[in-house]
Amino acid sequence: MAHEPNDLVMTTTAGQSLPAAAPRRRRPLLVALLAVLLAAAGVGIVGVAGFLVFLARLPVNEVKPPHDADGIVVLTGGSSRISDAMELLAVGYGKRLLISGVHPTNGVSDIQRSLPDSQPLLACCVDLDRSAVNTRSNAVETRRWVRERGFRSLIVVTSNYHMPRAIVELSHAMPDVALIPFPVVGDKWNDEPWWTSGAAMRLLMLEYAKYVFAEVRVRLDRWGLSTMIASGGTGSGNQMRSDPGQPGVPSVVARRSSLSINWE
Repeated sequence: MAHEPNDLVMTTTAGQSLPAAAPRRRRPLLVALLAVLLAAAGVGIVGVAGFLVFLARLPVNEVKPPHDADGIVVLTGGSSRISDAMELLAVGYGKRLLISGVHPTNGVSDIQRSLPDSQPLLACCVDLDRSAVNTRSNAVETRRWVRERGFRSLIVVTSNYHMPRAIVELSHAMPDVALIPFPVVGDKWNDEPWWTSGAAMRLLMLEYAKYVFAEVRVRLDRWGLSTMIASGGTGSGNQMRSDPGQPGVPSVVARRSSLSINWE
């Protein structure tokens, strides 16, 4: 019996003709592969667009805060962050200054050597936090300090590229405290465009990834999902301790090692 021209057949050793299903089976695999590729391309486009928006929103000039606040907090990590925060304190933008993330081996004398004219302020109006090791624990320790002092408003001093993530963490830890950003813009930011430096590009891409992760984690926490996910894990890495100011919120106590790039 003759077969139609469009029928696909295969011949067995017994001479029987059977439909060839292999080409049809390949179609779902090709469709799935195409879908994965399109999805990956879409994620890549969204990621690049988000990174460009992140960069576009970073300030390129330092602007003094619009008004003063109860306190000032500076997150360590950049060469000029502490000096800028001390200047704000000196002119009366805040009553006290918290330097968060000071290395355990450093003290007031180390800051005084870097800023010789700051001795009177260091003696009366500056507190050091040696517990914080990352931005999240900066927020935890800052919340403790704010509550102890009874402050309701805070000027936040950190690098311009770090400010978005810092505000995410601080506002999540202290939703009832008014935060006033003071982004520090280093000289190299305008003198050396980031796209001309491989180190600067890696720093900004890493910071953007950390910012996105912080946003996602904070949103999950607001929906009550992050605690469920954390409790389902085995738990590894840094040891945690709970913050007495807010039960259930961990604070990292084991200092992590990291490679910091000073691009200010």
